[in-house]
Amino acid sequence: MTGSPPDIRIVVADDHLVVRTGFAALLDTQPDFTVVGTASDGSQALQLCSDLSPDVVLMDVRMPGMDGITATRQLTGAHPGSTRVLILTTFDLDHYVYDALCAGASGFLLKDVTAETLFEAVRVVASGEALLAPNVTRRLIAEFTRLRPQAQDAPAPELGALTARETQVLRLLARGLSNAEIAGRLVITEETVKTHVSRILTKLELRDRTQAVITAYETGLIVPQAREPRT
Repeated sequence: MTGSPPDIRIVVADDHLVVRTGFAALLDTQPDFTVVGTASDGSQALQLCSDLSPDVVLMDVRMPGMDGITATRQLTGAHPGSTRVLILTTFDLDHYVYDALCAGASGFLLKDVTAETLFEAVRVVASGEALLAPNVTRRLIAEFTRLRPQAQDAPAPELGALTARETQVLRLLARGLSNAEIAGRLVITEETVKTHVSRILTKLELRDRTQAVITAYETGLIVPQAREPRT
């Protein structure tokens, strides 16, 4: 007989006392969550992570002193993969999405999400997957349109390690399709899609699907507003 899985250990970082205590209390209602600490700025969050090694940090973006983006960058750089960061913000602005994901965050949600959506997001991020709020992929595409207005003629050489099928999967993943949607588009099973995604991450030395999306745009594999490729 196997025991139940260990609780997901969480730190909540937000400069507003009511917000961070409210989120902490909400998360503590779940039997598989344990809030091990709260922080009022990025520096406190980093210290708590060093002392407590939580699985997930709910990180606000705008905080006095060290902001959430800087804290995320330092946390993921110093301890890659050990603590996952889920960005929570009231600011639905493109550059926050881009900066947070490039800093190493595994997810991005607005503070007006429902409790159930928040719970699921924490579980997804804790499991090692990446999560983006609804419409964030489209916002990310819009950001790349602004930053990279000129299309590249061909994907960058670093994508050369991918097979033709893996390249197709990466292209569709970057368009925001789920595993089920990719499977339907390519007429393969979801399990096969998962295998392709895993191989893509390994070959390109990427942490998760979020980094894969960023890589697809930064290398020119996907050009914003380009015509969808035939598969």
